[in-house]
Amino acid sequence: MRKTECLAMILAGGQGSRLGALTKKIAKPAVPFGGKYRIIDFPLSNCANSGIDKVGVLTQYRPLELHNYLASGSAWDLDKSDGGIFILPPYAREKGADWYQGTADAIYQNLNFIDLADPEYVLILSGDHIYTMDYSWMLESHKMNKAEATIGVFEVPWDEAPRFGIMNTDKSGRILEFEEKPAKPKSNLASMGIYIFNKSYLKKYLEEDAKDETSAHDFGKNIIPKMLADKGRLYSYAFDGYWKDVGTIESLWQANMDLLQDKPPFELNGDWKIYSSNQPFPPHYIGKDAKIKKAMVSEGSMILGEVENSIIFPGVRIGKGAKVTNSVIMPSTVIKDGAVVDYAIVAQNCEIAEGAKVTGELGAITVVAEGETVEAAASGKQAG
Repeated sequence: MRKTECLAMILAGGQGSRLGALTKKIAKPAVPFGGKYRIIDFPLSNCANSGIDKVGVLTQYRPLELHNYLASGSAWDLDKSDGGIFILPPYAREKGADWYQGTADAIYQNLNFIDLADPEYVLILSGDHIYTMDYSWMLESHKMNKAEATIGVFEVPWDEAPRFGIMNTDKSGRILEFEEKPAKPKSNLASMGIYIFNKSYLKKYLEEDAKDETSAHDFGKNIIPKMLADKGRLYSYAFDGYWKDVGTIESLWQANMDLLQDKPPFELNGDWKIYSSNQPFPPHYIGKDAKIKKAMVSEGSMILGEVENSIIFPGVRIGKGAKVTNSVIMPSTVIKDGAVVDYAIVAQNCEIAEGAKVTGELGAITVVAEGETVEAAASGKQAG
């Protein structure tokens, strides 16, 4: 394998239990987002746009649809003859098979792949965040600081800081202390789960951690605190663009709604294009009595009713007299005549029967799980 300067490793094996019904059949990074994308499109597109052409994707939980979606990597221009996407599921070894026990263990179990690529730097990413970021700038900062590790940080509101891993730094950005979800945070610089390590430095700590039976084998809980305790040169890299952890129903719904603005927080098709892998659909159709306001409507959809403040994925059908507001309707779902959907996320291949109602409220979004049918008699009940 050709030697590369920076190898990216995307952690895409998490169950995503906080997304509940949406991840019963698929891995969290494969969850549809923004009308035509999957969550994993964002770190993959960021890699491609940053000039990083060798990417390992670590899968584990319900990987079939994610593997099928990634295919050869051509959608992200990551189908190089000596690079591209490498899918890395857990595998059996001479001592048997082990699931990934934590984020650090997932990388440790793939050290042979990292050795094969032989990079100078390893970029570790989460597969469940929505953002656009040039990793080459972060790598340049890492080099300038002569750092052994650099951690992407994002300034969060002070009242939300106790929900995050918080970095306390000096004026130069050198990390002095890491606090996991502190009750009384000393700063509001939250870890984004984006790390750049010198390869040899990372390998040393992963191998030590693997021998520690008391470890949770987690970067935030074990690896980073150990590096700081050893006075390692760890620096922060402050990111001031849009970044959203979509690990909960409410945050996923809000990130979709954030796109429904005349000036959205980031462009999907600008200089930093977000790529996706989609099957071809015909143009969408808007009926003569349809009413659409402040919405994204994807190809292959048919709208005969009303849609407002909502995201409509490909292949969706919304019948006559149906009303969809403040909602995310995922691919190939059918909303039949006279149905009402408000403050909801309806997963793919669902059917909302004629006259049925699926309603939530701000702060309590209703979810319908993939493939379910909601009859009029069960209206308003949260599925999944």
